[in-house]
Amino acid sequence: MPLSATADTSKTVKLERYNSYLRKIHSTKVLNASSKVLFRATLLVALVLVLLFAINYPPLSDSRAAAAHHLHRRSFLSTGLFSSSSSSSSSIGGAAWEKRVRQSSTAKRPHGLSVLVTGAAGFVGSHCSLALRKRGDGVLGFDNFNDYYEPSLKRARQELLEKQQVFIVEGDLNDGPLLRKLFDVVPFTHILHLAAQAGVRYAMKNPQSYIASNIAGFVNLLEVAKAANPQPAIVWASSSSVYGLNTENPFSEEHRTDQPASLYAATKKAGEEIAHTYNHIYGLSLTGLRFFTVYGPWGRPDMAYFFFTKDILHGKSIDIYRTQDNQEVARDFTYIDDIVKGCVGALDTAEKSTGSGGKKRGQAQLRVYNLGNTSPVPVGRLVSILEGLLGTKAKKHLIKMPRNGDVPYTHANVSLAYKDFGYKPTTDLAAGLRKFVKWYVGYYGIQPRVKKENSHAEDSA
Repeated sequence: MPLSATADTSKTVKLERYNSYLRKIHSTKVLNASSKVLFRATLLVALVLVLLFAINYPPLSDSRAAAAHHLHRRSFLSTGLFSSSSSSSSSIGGAAWEKRVRQSSTAKRPHGLSVLVTGAAGFVGSHCSLALRKRGDGVLGFDNFNDYYEPSLKRARQELLEKQQVFIVEGDLNDGPLLRKLFDVVPFTHILHLAAQAGVRYAMKNPQSYIASNIAGFVNLLEVAKAANPQPAIVWASSSSVYGLNTENPFSEEHRTDQPASLYAATKKAGEEIAHTYNHIYGLSLTGLRFFTVYGPWGRPDMAYFFFTKDILHGKSIDIYRTQDNQEVARDFTYIDDIVKGCVGALDTAEKSTGSGGKKRGQAQLRVYNLGNTSPVPVGRLVSILEGLLGTKAKKHLIKMPRNGDVPYTHANVSLAYKDFGYKPTTDLAAGLRKFVKWYVGYYGIQPRVKKENSHAEDSA
């Protein structure tokens, strides 16, 4: 082959290799450019999604609450509290929601209180909320509407409160972000903490619910309150059950309370010790109220006077307990209006907390009081009064008291509450039960042979 032909072939091969090299470089540049375009497009889409999320889910006031907001919305959606047509402004943290919270919490009278009432859809909580609102205080309710007893009764109480412009936030005490959000929106002056898992006997069936509500829930509320600025003064519901196996009568705040007879009592006693701790370390003003067998209209269906009334009207037998030594069981039945006066008195005399920024700045108030009627009544007498009011004889079944946490006798000494804020019960059992029965037959639409108001002979017997 001629040398010239060989040279031409070599040049052609080199040219093809060079062109191949250029094509590879070009392909690499195109691929890199495409990757950059794809990355930027993905980033743009992500930013658009974040913007849409921010518009539809307004942020809470701090990063911790914001992180929990979606969790709350999802849980509330699952319970049907929000529908797909609900606007975001009506959801928790939304503008309309915050407006309702502020309006409900704003006092209508000069120097009025701004009170967060936990358990506001409950028996004592609803009555206290109405009383505070009636005198012009700001009241915001908080309740989880659990099914320990019929939730429809709690919803009916909620309707009563709404007619008086009292808004109830639905939530759980262990929901820290939600509680912090409320304190971000409203500088509460007081907390009336009445939310709890109630009932002595139910503790044998569901003990964990008592720990979750009465201990963990209380601690969570105190954690939020200690960090609030200003710190609120706190009045909370303890129980006469803390006296447990105490045999001294009448029960005094100075008597021993280290022998609880039930888990419920133990959790309430633990609450008193926890209150002491938060008062000592963080300067929270705390007042515990030991309620004695509260009864009255809008009461709790798990209480004896309530289910006795139901069973008597339906012709069912009722169990009446006697002690192991065959003595009558007696209770210091206390009418709801008297309890409300005690709660309001405790709020009005509660001193300000002394902490700031979660740190104690000075000695803070720490109190505990009995709120009872001071007149123990045998359960048999309670049944006799109900028989007279309902015009129906009860089918009584006398049995020995089981070892389920109940105690045979309660009797309150209320001299300390009288001394400090004028607590003085005025409603006897006959008068209180008359009011309860009138409410009961009206609420449940029953037409019993109820004795009229002029039937005083039976009541005074």
